[in-house]
Amino acid sequence: MVRKCALHGVTRGGFYAWQAREPSARSVGDAELTEQVARVHRDSRGFYGSPRVVHKLRQQGVNVGQRKVARLMRLARLQGRSARLYRRSRVRQHAFFASIANSQRAVTLQATDQIWVADVTYLRVAGQWRYLAAVMDKHSRRIIGWSLSRRRDVALTLKALRHAVGHRQPAPGCVFHTDRGIEYAAFDMRDELKRHGLIQSMNRPGRMNDNAHMESFFHSMKTEALYGLSFDTDNALRTELRSYIQFYNQERLHSALDYLPP
Repeated sequence: MVRKCALHGVTRGGFYAWQAREPSARSVGDAELTEQVARVHRDSRGFYGSPRVVHKLRQQGVNVGQRKVARLMRLARLQGRSARLYRRSRVRQHAFFASIANSQRAVTLQATDQIWVADVTYLRVAGQWRYLAAVMDKHSRRIIGWSLSRRRDVALTLKALRHAVGHRQPAPGCVFHTDRGIEYAAFDMRDELKRHGLIQSMNRPGRMNDNAHMESFFHSMKTEALYGLSFDTDNALRTELRSYIQFYNQERLHSALDYLPP
């Protein structure tokens, strides 16, 4: 004990006085707040970093600053899930797409079912590629249709579209915006869109950020729910996707929606 006190430059009496002293009001407050922060972090499945934890606490009536929450999370070794992900470039330059304009740019977004956005991403099951097609309502950020398949083709994207149409029953004139993939430009897809009165829209050549909302969803899904996990069966992956999409739609705080869920 003498050596430890000498090492830190304190007296033995001072050390024992500190040991017997009651915790300060700040220490007690920090401990209580750390419990609340840990609960919010746990309820978010470990997805939330300090910004979303702060907004969730404020919604619960706890007025706290982000710097304090970040400090307490660091001390408690709590952090949101995030990772840098490799993204394949899928830009295609074909005259086949020339007749399909970016119609979403002409719409002033004010309500749901004005613009739907859709895309396909790559996932792995037992070392093999699987393909997830998803449809999002651009106004609410809600995922309204999705499909998982071993093949990236028009059957995959049609299934996701039909899921969305069956769920929302949009009025004619809703814009359906995608990238310039052949599975969206196929004649079967065009016919299905016309059947439901949907207006087809595609990215401008070389402008992948025209569909940034879907890119953002896929990035959140992979970094928050899938990063570091492996799946041996399609059913295991499908179960995890269903669980995350339910969380994303009903609970996850979205900065673009003033930190409210869709």
